[in-house]
Amino acid sequence: MPKTILRFAWIPLAVGLLLGPAASAGRPPYPPTRTEPVSEVIHGVRVDDPYRWLENTRSQEVQEWIARQNALTRDMLDQFPAVRRKLAQRLAQLYAAPTVSSPLIRGKRYFTTRRTAGQNHAVIYVRQGRFDAPPLAVLNPNDFSADGTVALDWWFPSPDGSLIAYGKSASGSEMSTLYVRDVATGRDTGLAIPHTRSCTVAWDGDGRGFLYTRYPEPGSVPPGEEVYHRTVYHHRLGRPWRDDPACWGRDRPKEEWPVVYPSSDFRHQFLLIERGWSRQDLYLREAGTERFRPIAVGLNARHQADTLGDRLVILTNYQAPRYRVVTAPLDHPGPNHWKEIIPQQAGVIESLHVVGGKLVAAVSENAYSRLLIFEPDGTPITEVELPALGTVLDIHGRPDGHALFFRFESLAYPPAIFRYDLGTHRLEKVDALQVAFDPARFETRQVWFESRDGTRVPMFVFCRAGLKLDGTHPAVLYGYGGFNISIRPRFIRHAIPFVESGGVYALANLRGGGEFGEQWHQAGMLDKKQNVFDDMAAAARKLVTEGYTRPERLGLRGGSNGGLLIGAMITQHPDLFQAALCAVPLLDMVRYHRFSIARLWIPEYGSAEDPEQFKFLYAYSPYHHVRDGVAYPAVLLTTAESDSRVDPMHALKMAARLQAATSSDRPILLWVERNAGHGKGKPLAKRIDEHLDEWTFFTWQLGMIPAAGADTPPPAPPASSRSAADTPARR
Repeated sequence: MPKTILRFAWIPLAVGLLLGPAASAGRPPYPPTRTEPVSEVIHGVRVDDPYRWLENTRSQEVQEWIARQNALTRDMLDQFPAVRRKLAQRLAQLYAAPTVSSPLIRGKRYFTTRRTAGQNHAVIYVRQGRFDAPPLAVLNPNDFSADGTVALDWWFPSPDGSLIAYGKSASGSEMSTLYVRDVATGRDTGLAIPHTRSCTVAWDGDGRGFLYTRYPEPGSVPPGEEVYHRTVYHHRLGRPWRDDPACWGRDRPKEEWPVVYPSSDFRHQFLLIERGWSRQDLYLREAGTERFRPIAVGLNARHQADTLGDRLVILTNYQAPRYRVVTAPLDHPGPNHWKEIIPQQAGVIESLHVVGGKLVAAVSENAYSRLLIFEPDGTPITEVELPALGTVLDIHGRPDGHALFFRFESLAYPPAIFRYDLGTHRLEKVDALQVAFDPARFETRQVWFESRDGTRVPMFVFCRAGLKLDGTHPAVLYGYGGFNISIRPRFIRHAIPFVESGGVYALANLRGGGEFGEQWHQAGMLDKKQNVFDDMAAAARKLVTEGYTRPERLGLRGGSNGGLLIGAMITQHPDLFQAALCAVPLLDMVRYHRFSIARLWIPEYGSAEDPEQFKFLYAYSPYHHVRDGVAYPAVLLTTAESDSRVDPMHALKMAARLQAATSSDRPILLWVERNAGHGKGKPLAKRIDEHLDEWTFFTWQLGMIPAAGADTPPPAPPASSRSAADTPARR
């Protein structure tokens, strides 16, 4: 299969992880876990659930069980003080480098975010008049709480940049309250609107009001439905928020997910109704009016729109799975009046932006970015030359300006902010992450492999330059595969110490994601979810057959939907790898939809309430396919008490079941984070601690820790003891 090799030149810095005592042998002393004879017949199939009592995470018994599991995990991971000390030092060094963001322009104000050393959260700064003006801090989330557990969830400046609507929440819950900050004074206005989780805001053109999304107050809907019934309201500054009129959502299906956003010139407001991750309905209204007019309704497709002069420009995958751009008159926006101006490309058109009267399209081709510029009628102008094969993010610019800003990064290219002049076509780097890292020592390869059904799938492999493919290297493979989310090469700071120490880090572009358009997404959802697990297994085998590693030195990692992937790999391919990190996972696919916001995910996964969908869900549900007496790999399951997306019960039940079933001495560990959620808004200190545990676990399990006093790591178990054979998985 073809390989694309990328090389970069940087400043060298070495770090060693081959330190610390060897792990103690023998089966870990797992806390005793009782079982209950719980079973039910679902569509004629008996389903056993002996650990259902662990679903009640608020009970004293479960809390005490969690405390014992956490204590065991701490004992296991803290037995390598030298390894942890060196790894913590390197992670602290990497994360001390200031973060950078592309400027968001509102009126004559430039908004950027920056996190400097010692800060848990990035601070919002504003520059007046020009990008290089002195920055003024206007919103500092580090002041929200002493320990950093109150986070900034989202923020939206007004059209002239004088106000910022923003949300904050505690303990990673994402249960936001909406506030408005006056940029000139640096103080809030006094407005506080609760129940604004994952809020979107579309300011009115005059900046005196906005559309926003809000959830019902507890008690106003049946218990458990407070996380549904998302409704669009309109607020005018100075009016009590309880008097805000509802604009959309009343008497609509509770699982609908409305999103609002303004046109780039703030003259119009768009309403996007998401139903799963394959279908969106799109509406439009002139800012300040009441009625939304349909643009694209019932097309079973996804859309994004903006205005350019007196016309709409619409990015859509209707009749084009990799997306195309059409235009239509504002007064006749429906599909009958669409005119295609940018046809479907070889890659996926991921986003469209109106900047300087031009159309800027971000295209993902073979999972890396291209940036194309077009005239308003779709005539190609140029392609922006990017520094390497990598990822373009945060594209911003004024519709009447000439400067296009964006962020670029790759696995061996730290994030940098670029400014492109649409008039002179000059590209310049205006800011960058200054981090101690030597890309000259590393390379990123794109490796293609065949999945079980013959589908060609790519992955990115990040390793030392000139790596000898002799099968001796520790490797970690990451996957996600779902919800139309594309996994692309980005600068992953926490993986750098592992690669610097001789490890191989790989990212697989599995089906279920959006890397190759809607067909790629649909090939990994519902009854085709098994394709995702087959792709991941094939990626692991490719790393072995190409000589990067061997099963006893291979680790897998994934979180959320990726945690489901890892759970399926543990139960379907326990001999294919040595260790797995399974973070904030879904694992009980028979009952997942009963918890938190998970009914929103039924379009992606299906529901056990449906007899046909139950068949394929139960066929791969990881919790239900743990088998007694199997020598399972080492597993670190992580979850969080305040996770408002994936209920902690998944990780708890899976840990209990694996600990009872495995015939292996390789540890099955559970870590339940206090005062944290699914991951968004987590303070940097907690993220570093999380990565410290993850990479200690992999360093230990992949044979990177020698015996006390040794100069080299111990040999991994002989290949004959492990087999790579196939054995019977709204965010």
